[in-house]
Amino acid sequence: MMQTLLDFDLRVMAPELTIVVVAALLMILDLLLKETVSKRWMGIFGLIAILAAGVFVGMGWGHEPYQILGDSYRIDHLSLTLKAILLAGTALVFLFSFRKDEELKAESEYYSLLLTALLGAMIMVSSAELITLFVGLELLSLSSYILAGIRKKRTDATEAAWKYVVLGGASSAFILYGMSFLYGLTGSTHLFEIRDRVAEVAATDYQLFLFLSFFLMMVGFGFKISSVPFHTWVPDVYQGASTPVAVFLAVVSKAAAFALVLRILLGAYIPLVSNGVWNEVISWTLMIMAAASMIVGNTVALRQTNAKRLMAYSSIANAGYLLVPPATMGFVGYDLFPSLVYYLIAYLFMTAGAFVVIEVVGKEVGTYDLKAFSGLYQRSPGLAVIMTLFLLSLAGLPVTAGFVGKFYILMSAVAGSHHWLALIMIITTVISYYYYFRIARHIYFRKAGEVGKLNVPWAVMAVIGIGCLGTLLLGLMPDYFFQALGDLDWMSAFSQAANSSP
Repeated sequence: MMQTLLDFDLRVMAPELTIVVVAALLMILDLLLKETVSKRWMGIFGLIAILAAGVFVGMGWGHEPYQILGDSYRIDHLSLTLKAILLAGTALVFLFSFRKDEELKAESEYYSLLLTALLGAMIMVSSAELITLFVGLELLSLSSYILAGIRKKRTDATEAAWKYVVLGGASSAFILYGMSFLYGLTGSTHLFEIRDRVAEVAATDYQLFLFLSFFLMMVGFGFKISSVPFHTWVPDVYQGASTPVAVFLAVVSKAAAFALVLRILLGAYIPLVSNGVWNEVISWTLMIMAAASMIVGNTVALRQTNAKRLMAYSSIANAGYLLVPPATMGFVGYDLFPSLVYYLIAYLFMTAGAFVVIEVVGKEVGTYDLKAFSGLYQRSPGLAVIMTLFLLSLAGLPVTAGFVGKFYILMSAVAGSHHWLALIMIITTVISYYYYFRIARHIYFRKAGEVGKLNVPWAVMAVIGIGCLGTLLLGLMPDYFFQALGDLDWMSAFSQAANSSP
């Protein structure tokens, strides 16, 4: 009997439905309203929708995993946790965007595109089927391409968007090609059915094609998570795009990309753990990418003089740190999920906060060069201290969220007996001190120019305050967060739900 959408409990999709309805409504209202009408209220409307979606995500806690739409869409602890991170990151971007930006002319389209990009990311974290995953990925990607170049009169923004769309399209092609091999080998696009057949394929002469599907998809995944050697687009896009868009790409898009990696690798290839193939091929591939990202990201950042490009290479290095837990999962187990999620949350607060301070200082001085921070402590002592906190956390120094996150990730490498990877983490973290403290040196030991006291809008100050509070709480009370994350059943994210659609 043919089923319709009404046959399913669509309350589990309330967060996604809220976002898609409001995004469509904003597009329609933009067509009906006159151009002279201020579009600032659209951002407020979008922020309210994000907060409402966050409430629906919170209401989903405490329930067993649930699957609808032919078991292609899944609600579990992993998807709910990642959706909370995505919504929090996008909410900060919306709040940050309320500042006055003379270069942003397409204000209504900007907010609509942010919502559609968020929708694509939310679809990715809940998908249990290759086609649905790819649809969410493309919705996120296409919206991000336009957002990167939405300031049409800026040549650097146009260049960034062009590079982003060309390389992004190529990476999507690699992912789709890899998925086609996986479908051809298993005869299904459902991750759970693929998982059940992968072990059989691995025992046949088609094992090499199974590895080919993995390597093809890892090329695309590497681009999406901005890991080496697929990172070349990151500095140009982060520098050319507006700072709120750079925050969105660094935090929301990266978190969604890691969800994509986890869903496919642990949902489809996990049977390879039992015969040792996972540890011999998949884990080593991820570890090499992690090590390369940490080395290249931190060493190339040493030569950067533009603050946004420096943060871009910092993002590449952090992609390497985030790859360590899934890389060592075959040796240690699912207990590594709390460390990965914790660092994603910490990365959200400290990266968003640092980018916002860079934007405030850069706009006031008229340049994003590191010298813009000269004498910041004299001009705005409070902002200087807060930026120092973000830098300490990004560098991974004690009593900060970044330190706790990197420590637990380091322990995962040690627990897996990969001491060389742990050593690379330590060395590259020490290297990062130099370029992070270059900013601190300008803040405290360089004389201020003729620029007066900084004027920080309330919305921007709110984002900075939230980032500061989150960084401090995660650093001072990590046990509370790890206990909450440790109580979640992460294994259920990769097992067939008992409560699924008929």
